[in-house]
Amino acid sequence: MSVVAENLNWGVKRKAIVLGVSLTVAPGETLGLIGPNGSGKSSLLRLLAGLRRPDTGRVEINGQDIAQVSRKALSRQVAFVQQSVATDTNVTVVDVVRLGRTPHRSAFAGWSEADETSVAEALDRVDMASRRKQAWQTLSGGERQRVHIARALAQAPQVMFLDEPTNHLDIHHQIEILRMVRDLDLTSVVALHDLNLAAMFCDRIVVLQDGAVRVCGTPHTVLTRETLRDVFRVSAYVDISPYHSQPHIRFSAV
Repeated sequence: MSVVAENLNWGVKRKAIVLGVSLTVAPGETLGLIGPNGSGKSSLLRLLAGLRRPDTGRVEINGQDIAQVSRKALSRQVAFVQQSVATDTNVTVVDVVRLGRTPHRSAFAGWSEADETSVAEALDRVDMASRRKQAWQTLSGGERQRVHIARALAQAPQVMFLDEPTNHLDIHHQIEILRMVRDLDLTSVVALHDLNLAAMFCDRIVVLQDGAVRVCGTPHTVLTRETLRDVFRVSAYVDISPYHSQPHIRFSAV
């Protein structure tokens, strides 16, 4: 499914958070959102996923204005993985992942074999199948993040929005999670802090600055010394040698 945003504006009181953002995500593409803290990445993700309504502008998924789609119908197409979720409820890993099946079930429907298969496959994909009966409260931050992604996968979405999905993960699981997202047969938009991970796993990258799109393109065209200096205020060397399929960034002290 494609995602199209047209001139999105959103703010709180008199402060503009998202400012005139237009972008297109092609079916099956992985689009990265990068930018300094406070640049509007998380707010833009929520607008694209329909969790917030823009003050002006519109979002279309597969050619349909999401403002005209019911929340339940939209949740059959779209999954959102946020940075972290806290709960004091005594639940197990599999209980959390089963919540992903809610949009596909009616109020009186029983738990089906298809539901169980979706949950089992989602746990396998994030390497948490052996923890399915473990209590949520005993998980580490990284393990909880993997369970959140499993819940989203159990939802069987065609579009996935992920807000810093690699937070709290060790480097092995950072790479595994982003490789899995990239290889899924769906459209994905992912906000990331790590610029090298964005270069490795995103087909295209949008750089946000002060709520607006500064530049959009492939990692090679976006991740330049000039952009890193002007937007992120860092000095860096960008290796575009044939030994790297994507730009590799090395930061230097300033």
